Amino acid sequence: MRIEKDSMGEMEVADSALYGASTQRAVLNFKVSNLRFDSDFIKSLGIIKYSAATANEKLGMLQANIAKHIKDSANEVISGKYNDQFVVDIFQTGSGTSTNMNANEVIANLAIQKNKGSVGDKSIHPNDHVNMGQSSNDVIPTAIHISSADAVLNNLIPALSNLQNCLAAKSLEFKDVIKSGRTHLQDATPITLGQEFSAFESQVEKGIGRLKSTLPNLLELALGGTAVGTGLNTHPDFAKLAIKEISTLTGIEFTEASNHFEAQASRDAIVELSGQLKTIACSLIKIANDIRWLAAGPRCSIAELNLPEIQPGSSIMPAKVNPVICESVMMVCAQVIGNDQTITVAGQHGNFQLNVMLPVIAHNILESINLLANVSNNFVDKCLNEITANAEKCLEYADSSLATCTSLAPIIGYDLAAKVAKHAYTNGTTVRVAAAELNVLETKELEKALNLLAMTTNRL
Repeated sequence: MRIEKDSMGEMEVADSALYGASTQRAVLNFKVSNLRFDSDFIKSLGIIKYSAATANEKLGMLQANIAKHIKDSANEVISGKYNDQFVVDIFQTGSGTSTNMNANEVIANLAIQKNKGSVGDKSIHPNDHVNMGQSSNDVIPTAIHISSADAVLNNLIPALSNLQNCLAAKSLEFKDVIKSGRTHLQDATPITLGQEFSAFESQVEKGIGRLKSTLPNLLELALGGTAVGTGLNTHPDFAKLAIKEISTLTGIEFTEASNHFEAQASRDAIVELSGQLKTIACSLIKIANDIRWLAAGPRCSIAELNLPEIQPGSSIMPAKVNPVICESVMMVCAQVIGNDQTITVAGQHGNFQLNVMLPVIAHNILESINLLANVSNNFVDKCLNEITANAEKCLEYADSSLATCTSLAPIIGYDLAAKVAKHAYTNGTTVRVAAAELNVLETKELEKALNLLAMTTNRL
């Protein structure tokens, strides 16, 4: 152990630790869970510290050699090399100050070593140098936006695009597979399996559009507001230069907050993003659950779809295979919906000039983004790509649906069409047979009216 000092006095810290007294106090104070910030968030903190050092050096606020060591150290944090040194529980101080200091101390000690000093000697200071021109109150909101935007643009949107493309391909593959529609869980007029899958594709496409609609607010960064949004203790050009560097490092065009007070007091942009993630989760539940039901069987249920057999489904029933990937998707979506509720509640706690639930917001939004991305890709790879249609079963259902009488109604009237359907139901026949038995139309006209494929298009 070594002795480190902060403004509250001395603290024992393990010799192997790159963090200092402030982080160690937080470790002791917040023994709540095993949840820690993920690599995306830590990377964002490294990007901020690198960019801040770059800006402060250009502004003549930070000596070149100190700036170089800080930037080199921040780069190592960005690479993920020292993720194990970020040890503070998610359930900590609401501003995330403990995690900001964790980053400051780790980067400072790495920089000290590069400068031939001793860990903890503060020749490169975590507050005065690494945190120069910053406050936890603008750093943590900035890190939330950077990590979320990066995960949305480079992980989730590509995954959803992959899902959309797969569903579009299946829609085309199944365009001629006629089946019965279902409304209220009851037989309805015919539809093609391709049309059914086109609805899934459209849901995902609209979800991507909803995500993109959140970007203008998400790409605004709070950096430069310092403690309460006034920019106290930072150079007037700091935010502009630092955010320009952040944009260069990430390849994402971030901008300075249009109003720093809003950017620190509220988390509305993240609440908005979470709401769109919840909408996408609802879409994916509908898609996965429909596919699960359409594949129900293989002998005693709908069985219109055949899912790939990827693992045994039962520890007691031999040869049973279950729709496990669909179930995985649905569970992820349930988690995302729960995360949204947490973010919604946390977003309400922007008390005066600062939201005080930043760490849990950061954890939940990143978990939701990455879970949706990962499960979307897995849905494609392990399930959707290999789905096939049971075309004979689909056609059998379509032909036996009593709702096919709907196409007769414009010709023979609603009441007589209903009589045909009831006759078919009572006698266990199809509408086609019942209509012929009741002699409601000439054979040629009846065949035209009951053309199943024609019923799947908008025509009188």
